[in-house]
Amino acid sequence: MTYDEALRYLDEHVNLEKAAAIAAGRVEGLSLDTMRAVLGVLGDPQESYPVIHLTGTNGKGSVGAMVEVLLEEHGLVVGTYSSPHLERVNERLRWTGEALLDVDTEGTVVRRRRPEGGGDIDDDSFARVVDEVAGAELIAGVRPSYFEILTAAAFSWFADLPVDAAAVEVGLLGRFDATNVANAQVAVVTNIGHDHTDFEGDWRVKVATEKAGIVKADSILVVGERDPDVLPIFERAVDGDPERLWLAGRDFDIAINDEAVGGRMLDLRVPSGVIDGVFLPVHGEHQAMNAAIAVATVEAFFGRALDAEVVRGAFARLVLPGRFEVMQHEPLIVIDGAHNIEGCAAVARTLDEEFTYDGRLILVVGMLEGRDVLAMYEALEARDADVVVTCTAPSPRAIDAQRLAHVARKLGIAATAIHDPAEAIEQARTVASPDDVIVIVGSMYVAGAARAALRVSGSD
Repeated sequence: MTYDEALRYLDEHVNLEKAAAIAAGRVEGLSLDTMRAVLGVLGDPQESYPVIHLTGTNGKGSVGAMVEVLLEEHGLVVGTYSSPHLERVNERLRWTGEALLDVDTEGTVVRRRRPEGGGDIDDDSFARVVDEVAGAELIAGVRPSYFEILTAAAFSWFADLPVDAAAVEVGLLGRFDATNVANAQVAVVTNIGHDHTDFEGDWRVKVATEKAGIVKADSILVVGERDPDVLPIFERAVDGDPERLWLAGRDFDIAINDEAVGGRMLDLRVPSGVIDGVFLPVHGEHQAMNAAIAVATVEAFFGRALDAEVVRGAFARLVLPGRFEVMQHEPLIVIDGAHNIEGCAAVARTLDEEFTYDGRLILVVGMLEGRDVLAMYEALEARDADVVVTCTAPSPRAIDAQRLAHVARKLGIAATAIHDPAEAIEQARTVASPDDVIVIVGSMYVAGAARAALRVSGSD
């Protein structure tokens, strides 16, 4: 199987990422049976290494990337599985490369060097592991989904490398997500918010229940959500064992979260104490809690305190594509994959608190079905924008640009609808002056299209 054949094979299978029907409290027909059958044929590769399993409405991708660099800084070979991708499907399967360490005569690491061979899975390896899954599909006599194929491919690739640990991000909710065949040593719930829910009844409890479904019999559960109403769900998930439940505000927190040039300067309170003077080279006050969650997660994984210098060194090289990512200056162009109310509010807050500009605010917005468009505009503070250009995200679940513009006009926003994201971005750049700021937001699919378009135009 070639790389192109692997992509065609994937596209021949149902892609639940393109369906808006699944929500907490509405998961009929979902099962892990297909995943178990495929992985059984492959020899259950997900059991070959310890797994850190991450879910949450927002932040799980950022926490996963932070966990990755923390584990890598300790000399581990790490595999990371995330979704969706920004530009190429290969981005979903990553590894840190062979660990290169200098040790003294007693075996103590005295210096860490950059790894070799890490990054996104290469095309040939991608084709090979997808071909293995295709063969397992035939033997098992089942029909996996697009996401199940990629998940099985990731588990198999990590076993082949092999990795010392895997950070695995849930695709949808948790309990019936394809990744939930893994037996997590540490399970992480970053938060509970407005995503994959029907907003009916006690929807927060429903969402929390689905996400708590990733906790296994021996998992330590790290929770960033502070809502006391959902705490009993997490307590039940660990059978009431307080040593297996690490809570934000009780077991870990943020002591200092200051703006710094190019990022944040943090003091983190974690179960082992306070780690001070941590520079986080990403924008957004909310990223501090993600950092605290990540450190707590890795402390739970190792069962010990982390060295402060190791934490500082790991975070110093953190990169988070598509998360308030500055792509250009004059005009300032920022892309963010925020796709729900909480994420949009974080974008507005970050822009207001961390950036000063003399010109106009220009928004390029694309969203998917299942979103509260009006509430997301309000969270973005879109009424304050001088120019709003709506686009249609490159997804079957996309809300049409004209409809997005119509909702914006109801708020008194003079929006222009341009179907193609690249053309929408070019329109925004055409009307922008060097003093303006362009924020591209609303969906990871739009963020990915924006990165590709801006790369073609030479903006990065």
